[in-house]
Amino acid sequence: MSFNAIKQLAEQVKINIGRVIIGKEDVVDLLLIGLITSGHVLLEDVPGTGKTLLAKSLSKSLDLTFRRIQFTPDLLPSDLSGIHFYNQKLSEFEFRAGPLFTNLLLADEINRATPRTQSSLLECMEERQISIDGETKLLSRPFMVIATQNPIENQGTFPLPEAQLDRFLFKIKMGYPTTEEGLQLLKRFKSNDPLAELGPVAGIDLIQQAQQAYSAVKVTDDVLHYLLQIVEHTRKRDEVAVGVSPRGSQALLRASQVHAILRGRDFVTPDDIKAMAKPVLAHRLAIRGMQRGVNQADLIIDDIIRMTAVPAEAGVAAQ
Repeated sequence: MSFNAIKQLAEQVKINIGRVIIGKEDVVDLLLIGLITSGHVLLEDVPGTGKTLLAKSLSKSLDLTFRRIQFTPDLLPSDLSGIHFYNQKLSEFEFRAGPLFTNLLLADEINRATPRTQSSLLECMEERQISIDGETKLLSRPFMVIATQNPIENQGTFPLPEAQLDRFLFKIKMGYPTTEEGLQLLKRFKSNDPLAELGPVAGIDLIQQAQQAYSAVKVTDDVLHYLLQIVEHTRKRDEVAVGVSPRGSQALLRASQVHAILRGRDFVTPDDIKAMAKPVLAHRLAIRGMQRGVNQADLIIDDIIRMTAVPAEAGVAAQ
C-alpha cells in the first residue's frame, strides 16, 4: 500500500467519524495514528465528553469485530480472556473465548477494575496473545484497545500502574466543545442518532496493509538523534522520578512516521516528533512528590522541546 493510499484511507475514516463527532479533528487523528501503528489509546476526560461515542464511531467506520467491556471491581481476568468449560454432551473440555478475542476492544472505565484484572491486559496489549491454562492463544490482527477513564472520580478506582500506562501509545483528553460545536451537537442529535446510521468505509485488509506499509517512511539519523535527545532529557529532570522507557521512544518514532504520512510526506521531520511528543510521552512520566500529573508532564515535555536543538539539515528538509 502506498503512503498516499494510507492518507486517503485515514481521511475517509475521519470524514465518516465526522458524521457523528463534531470537531475533535486532532483527537481523531491520534486515534487513527494509533490504529495504523497497532497502538492502544487511553481516552481520559470527565463524563459526557464523547469518549465512548468516539470509540463506537471508529468501530462502526471499520469492518472489524468490536467488543465492549464495562470494567467493574468484580470483573475477573477470565471474564476477559475466556474459560475452559466441560461439555457434558461431548464429555470433554471446550474453550469459550472471551471478549479479548476481537479486533477492536473498548475497555470502558478501565480504572474501575482491580489490579489483578488490569494486569490480564498486559500480555495481550504487548504481545497480541493470551496465556490460558498453560496454553498460548494468538489474537486476531489488527488488535487495538481503546480504554476510557474518568480523572476526577477516585472513589472505587484503581490507578493504572506504570507497566499498564507504558503499553498505551497515547493518552488523550477529549476536552469540551466550543460554543459553535456545542450548537451543532444539539442540532445533530436533536431528532435522530447519527451513530445508528453509520456504516463501514474500510475493511480489515486495508487496515492490515496500512499497518505493514507505514514503517517504510524515511527517518534520517539526525532526526533519530533529535528524538532520542528528547527522550533522554525526560530521564535527567530532577522533578521526574521515572522517565520515558525504550518502548516509549519506539512509540514516538512510529507515531511520527504515520503523522508524516497524514501530512503528505514520506519522511519524518522534527515537527512530526514535536507534534507527537506530548500525547506519546507525557503519560509515561512519573512526577516526584505528587501523583502522576499529566498537566505538569505536558509542561515538562514543552520545556524539553524548547531546550532541544533542532537538527540543521532536518530543519531545511522540513521547509
